[in-house]
Order: sequence, then C-alpha cells, then structure tokens
Amino acid sequence: MQVLFYPGDSRSPRPCAVTIGAYDGVHIGHRLVIDRVKSVAADQGLASAVVTFDRHPASVVRPESAPMLLTDMDQKLELLERTGVDYVLLVHFDAERASESPVRFVEEVLVGALDAKAVVVGHDFHFGHDRSGNVTLLGELGSKLGFDVTGLRLFSGGLGQEPISSTRIRALLAQGSVSEAASLLGRPHQVRGVVTDGDKRGRQLGFPTANVTFPAAMAVPADGVYAGWYQRPDGVRLPAAISLGRRPTYYEARAERLLEAHLLDFEADLYGEQARVEFVAHLRAQARFESSQALVDQMHRDVETTREVLGWAPAGQDQQNRPGLSSE
Repeated sequence: MQVLFYPGDSRSPRPCAVTIGAYDGVHIGHRLVIDRVKSVAADQGLASAVVTFDRHPASVVRPESAPMLLTDMDQKLELLERTGVDYVLLVHFDAERASESPVRFVEEVLVGALDAKAVVVGHDFHFGHDRSGNVTLLGELGSKLGFDVTGLRLFSGGLGQEPISSTRIRALLAQGSVSEAASLLGRPHQVRGVVTDGDKRGRQLGFPTANVTFPAAMAVPADGVYAGWYQRPDGVRLPAAISLGRRPTYYEARAERLLEAHLLDFEADLYGEQARVEFVAHLRAQARFESSQALVDQMHRDVETTREVLGWAPAGQDQQNRPGLSSE
C-alpha cells in the first residue's frame, strides 16, 4: 500500500476506484466497502484507493462534541494496509477544508489527485461544507467528470438491526461490552500508549502492573477489570489482567483514569516502551474493597478468570520458559 498526501505529492499514477470516509476503527463494515472497491477495481483494470483524513473531521467542525477515536493514525494506516488496498490518500483536514464545496472536493481530490473512474460509498454518505454533498450529487458530478457511483446499504452483519458503525462501537466500549465491540471491529479493541512509572501499589500487593499512559483523544472501555493481551514493540503478545479506572479502594475522588496491565507469568522492565493493550472480555466492575487483603483475594480470582478466558495455563503447565512482567 502506498500512502499519498493531499495537498502535496498526491497524484496516483493510475486511475482508481475510490471510497471516502473517516474510517475510524476500520471495522468490518468498512472492510466490506473496501472489498467492493477492490472488486470494482479488478473488474475495470483500476487501482483501489481509500480517501481519508489526517484527523477526524468532527475535531475541526465541532470540536466540543468530536468523538473519541477508535484508532490513532498509525493503527488506522496499518489496518488499511491489511485490506490490500493499493493507495490511501491522506487529506489534510482544517477549517479551509471544512468550508470547501462538494464540487471542489470532487474535482481536486477525487478526479485531480486519483483520476477516479468509480466511487463506492455508503448510501447515506455526505461531504463538503455543511455536509451539503450526498450520493445524488456525487452521481451527477460523476456523469460529468467520468466516474460511476455506487451507494451501498450499510452492513449489520446479522448482529442486530442497527448498521455497523464507529458510533455503535464507541457506545459498546462505553458500556464495557468489549467482546461485542470486537465482533464489530473484527478484532479486540486496542489502546496504545507508553509504559510510565506508577506508585508501585500493584508491586506491593504482589501484582506488579505496567501503567500505560494513553492519549486523551482515544476511546477506551468503561471502568472495570478485563482479560486481554499486552503487545510489546517486538510484536510479542502476553496475557494480561487489565484494570481501567480510578482505583476506588485507595483513591475515592481521583479524576485521572489509570490503565494498568498485570502480565501473567512475565517479569521484565517495561518502562518507556510503546505498549498495545487489547481488551478481550469484561470481568467485573471497579469496586472499593474494605482492606488490601480483600483486594488481593479478588485479584487472584481475576487472574484465574483471565487464564480461563484466554486459555493460558499457569507457568509450568504445558508452557515452559514463558517470559513475564515487573514494571509498577
């Protein structure tokens, strides 16, 4: 996959079949649209392309209510590359772009940069200033400028009547329904951040944790305890019991949410490394315990449940020389 930039060195060397959108999450509905683009491209001897933006358009148009992000830019591009699309055109989105007419967007971006011969979008697609462009206008412009337009009905995948969307996935995460969110994403939801120093509370209790500081703009699940995976920069994935929240046993009025991952059967210094935390299953809500011992007892149960959910045997049982953690 080649990443092109607009404005900039952005012209595709080949005519393209194109789709357009924020593509936050690159969920299974997005991937079905891209599959259609690739199919059209193959039938017509075109390259396949996704037009997306270097920030979520809502962060410019309505920053006070912009959605939290399911993927940062690096992850979005990684996921788009996995689809097998030929090009991603990354459009710089700012106030000037937000005020751009639909006609100008089509002429300069779709036709000028990608020489679009086919455009595939959702049937409710809107674009341009005040979302004034729609599929009907796109079709009218296509008849003049030489491209066909397909408006697809959004996919629900038999998972309910509501179409699969980034908004729906964010709502599931906000409820802590990470397994349902994963069924729409096609993978566990992942949060990326840096392992930073903590107050060593977990270590004192016998459960050292990696404290992962994540960007404020990223969508994370509801406060709770989860089973999941911790991925290191070298790609190694390790099972983890994950706590997300304010630790009510020790900090009743804490404003900051902490993401802490206790890695099973692992011990190493993780400070400063780029971590990727995947949420597989919700185990329980955050709770305030009457004593540290009561919390420790529950943490033992959380670890055992995590093993069951992930199918990870204790060290020494069907596993040998497993690496493991020590970072809080």
